[in-house]
Amino acid sequence: MPVMALDMTGNFFLVGLMGAGKTTVGRALAKRFDKQFYDSDHEIESKTGVKIATIFEIEGESKFRERECEMIDELSQLQNIVLATGGGAVMNPDNRRCLKERGLVIYLRASVDDLYLRTKLDKNRPLLQTANPKARLQELFEIRDPLYREVADVVIDTSRQTVATLLTQIEPKLEALLND
Repeated sequence: MPVMALDMTGNFFLVGLMGAGKTTVGRALAKRFDKQFYDSDHEIESKTGVKIATIFEIEGESKFRERECEMIDELSQLQNIVLATGGGAVMNPDNRRCLKERGLVIYLRASVDDLYLRTKLDKNRPLLQTANPKARLQELFEIRDPLYREVADVVIDTSRQTVATLLTQIEPKLEALLND
């Protein structure tokens, strides 16, 4: 009996804390499944002409979150895309609804220790510009992990794994969801 080709049309949305690998894994997923890749933070920067850190500094986090919500609504209406969302996107119930209704959501989860190692030298992370960024990551993890889990169709641990390994873990989980 011939093997049916897996229909991977539709949208894949990546959620998780900063440093979890959303952009890196997202690009690889888009290439693997011949989809267009978007990163909501990069799209906001492109549209505004300034870095996210500058938006935070000048307008504050709440104005950034408004921009983020508009961008996620706009991007999630596109077809056959992979979208890497900002780490805090799940804080907004409208974003969670858009993601759940318009595609499959993949939560890339990593330990706070791994997230800290990946982000500690990055000065473009406004929420980590504190005296104790690791404690801040722990706080964000505790607040956001339940929301990531709520919205996720698939949870993948990205700690100490290559992108190729992550793709081999993600693909069968997506296949199972799409065949249900």
